[in-house]
Amino acid sequence: MADRKPLISGNWKMNCNHFEAIQLVQKLSYGLTKDDIEAVDVSIHPPFTDLRSVQTVLEADKIPIALGAQNCHWEAKGAFTGEISPTMLQKLSVSYVICGHSERRQHFGETNEDVNRKVKAILKHEMTPIMAVGETLEQREAGEMEDHIVTQVLEGLVGVKKATVGELVVAYEPIWAIGTGATATPDDAQEVCALIRSTIGEKFGADAAGSIRIQYGGSVKPGTAPELMAQADIDGALIGGASLVPEDFAHCIQYRLR
Repeated sequence: MADRKPLISGNWKMNCNHFEAIQLVQKLSYGLTKDDIEAVDVSIHPPFTDLRSVQTVLEADKIPIALGAQNCHWEAKGAFTGEISPTMLQKLSVSYVICGHSERRQHFGETNEDVNRKVKAILKHEMTPIMAVGETLEQREAGEMEDHIVTQVLEGLVGVKKATVGELVVAYEPIWAIGTGATATPDDAQEVCALIRSTIGEKFGADAAGSIRIQYGGSVKPGTAPELMAQADIDGALIGGASLVPEDFAHCIQYRLR
């Protein structure tokens, strides 16, 4: 890893009502030190119904953790029942927005074109996209992983300016390792993260490739985080289940001490 500051993100998915969310944030903050926050950027991504409550706690208690969202629509407003616009998130001081998570692609039919629209909308409203990409076990075993990842990356970034690409985050999540307890080996993860970086470099230039942050996600736990984070092209983690346990998430953030 170059001089890119690691970003550890907690994706809470569809868990925690707003009372539970407040408690989770407060417990997490008790487990982190000033040194932790100086060494690592941290974002948490509660459900939409929790965002205002979590924002209030972060600001009132001066907790240096960034507020993130799990998704958004690409339009600023309109007749899109049940959707949340990027302008709504921006007004809640959201800094990072996940887009293209495999669960959104699999269960809600999101396409690379949809993800690209979201990436551009998030950027337009001055937030940072965490664009997720990843392959299924079947694609990996069929030798299709590389083409699939490259296509997701390039189609997700269509129309994004070269100067902007380096400010983004890409999260590599092998679908076969999400919530299964299986984790890609550090070598597996490094291979794909290096592929993502080289793809960015070929399309958008060396500066973009050198500054873009690439996270790994997929059953990351305190015990696996240190070795994963030691890889040259892994600049952080997008953590699901472990982020719901304050002690575990704190230990992942403190991977450098373990």
